[in-house]
Amino acid sequence: MDFLRLSTGDGIAEARLERGKVNALNDQVVQELSTCLRELAVDPAVRATILTGTGKFFSFGFDIPEFLAYSRAEFTRYLTAFAGLYREMFLHPQPLVAALNGHAVAGGCMLATACDARLMADGKGKIGLNEIGFGSSVFAGSVQLLAYWLGERRAQEVLFSGKLHAPSEALAIGLVDAVVGEAELAGEARRVAGALAAKDPAAFRSIKGLLRRPVVEAMLSREAASIAEFVDLWYSPQTWKNLQGITIRG
Repeated sequence: MDFLRLSTGDGIAEARLERGKVNALNDQVVQELSTCLRELAVDPAVRATILTGTGKFFSFGFDIPEFLAYSRAEFTRYLTAFAGLYREMFLHPQPLVAALNGHAVAGGCMLATACDARLMADGKGKIGLNEIGFGSSVFAGSVQLLAYWLGERRAQEVLFSGKLHAPSEALAIGLVDAVVGEAELAGEARRVAGALAAKDPAAFRSIKGLLRRPVVEAMLSREAASIAEFVDLWYSPQTWKNLQGITIRG
């Protein structure tokens, strides 16, 4: 794997995003993360997984400059794969904990909300879905994820505002479960993952499936149409102009 660093110890795996300064998501990152999680799900030595990033970013979200070169068909294929990834994460049979080391923006926030718990470092990092700010939309599945944790009214507030929330704000609205010191993030994530992993694995898997499968079924009923709508808006003149002004900085 080029952009994902995997380490394991005491039954806990850590999958760390390492792609440049901002861990922007592209085809290869999605493929590597999906493959990694599928392998961990059947690894008898792993009971839980922590997903984190490197540096100031958990993930910037989509690598927009890269996707500007994609055709509509290529971009639709990527979006379909990305939506498949967050559904897989949401149904992952083992505990999956997000340790948000920094900014978790747009697609990065979507991946975080697909996890069972989110811990955020108490620093300058922010989290949110800011797509409306540059004239883009989201996906049916990402709306379902947000509403699952926040409720529909609060999810609407988050999506309509496009605000990126500081750690304390994210905690107050339920977007993250805990805010911890940067130096304590890794240890606290392991503690939370370990506590979840201590549950009976078969019981955890069954209960998680009972909670999540109806949500995923709702996602699937609208996902393809929402992706098509997303693509139409992405390639509309004003949004396309806005996207060309977005740069990725460390």
